[in-house]
Amino acid sequence: MQTILGAGGAIGVELAKALPKYTNNIRLVSRRPTRVNSGDTIMKTDLLDPFEVDRAVKGSSLVYVTIGFPYSYKFWKANWPRFMRSVIDACKKHKAKLVFFDNIYMYDQNHLDGMTEQTPINPPSKKGQVRAELVKLIMDEVENGTLRALIARAADFYGPGIQNTSMFTETVLKPLSEGKKANWMGKAKFKHSFTYTPDAGKATAILGNTDSAYNQVWHLPTAGNPPTGKEWIEMSAKAFGVKPTYREASKSMLKLIGIFVPIMREMPEMLYQYDRNYVFNSDKFEEAFDFKPTSYEDGLKEIIENDYKS
Repeated sequence: MQTILGAGGAIGVELAKALPKYTNNIRLVSRRPTRVNSGDTIMKTDLLDPFEVDRAVKGSSLVYVTIGFPYSYKFWKANWPRFMRSVIDACKKHKAKLVFFDNIYMYDQNHLDGMTEQTPINPPSKKGQVRAELVKLIMDEVENGTLRALIARAADFYGPGIQNTSMFTETVLKPLSEGKKANWMGKAKFKHSFTYTPDAGKATAILGNTDSAYNQVWHLPTAGNPPTGKEWIEMSAKAFGVKPTYREASKSMLKLIGIFVPIMREMPEMLYQYDRNYVFNSDKFEEAFDFKPTSYEDGLKEIIENDYKS
């Protein structure tokens, strides 16, 4: 049994699509699970309850954590470490391997231009500190020989069918599709990588089912030489046949927007990712598995065809 904890999110769905290549015994776990493949087993579970986590992991040989908790530092601090501890304990108890889908929040802000698996961990934000704590919980167990696990790490992501969970979709694609100005966090002159969600799902499945991939960190396949914010907007506007108009959202503007849009209150501390080049390197994965990431042009085309054209 291969189990996905947090199966209904953007990555969980793409992972579920990819897993039948390796197994027909797939369990999808979330508050409101729905089948992705006809043979999936679904389990409705409150993953903040350690007893429910144990129940979800029981019988699994491999557990993927792709859950996306509410984007709030207060919620993260109170719940992420406790949840991860319960997952680790359940995996150890039931002898299951663990794959954690992670982000780059724990990386040193002065090393974002060419991020690799060796980029220094020195989180500049409170959310990054929580993420670093999660990784330490996992890798401490790995180093002690009490858990087989791997970290599958992605850049910011974009992809089809994720209108409500992609910052790029919400700030660029959605307003441009409605004839409005795009919004770019920070300065649009800097390069910014995005991981394509179907690639992330396929790659996470590959890693989970490759015995030699465990007990290390992997960057998921992400196209190189990313566009600048301005170029992202121009590419998107051209696809919609509209003018590439946009505004750059400063920290003060984000705070103002946050009065009306609660999630935006959480963004000012993350603005550092947009005031410098943010370039994600996935050479390790690409070379190990002979995997070519989807180009930004093809990814953008697929999103628009899937989400904006009937």
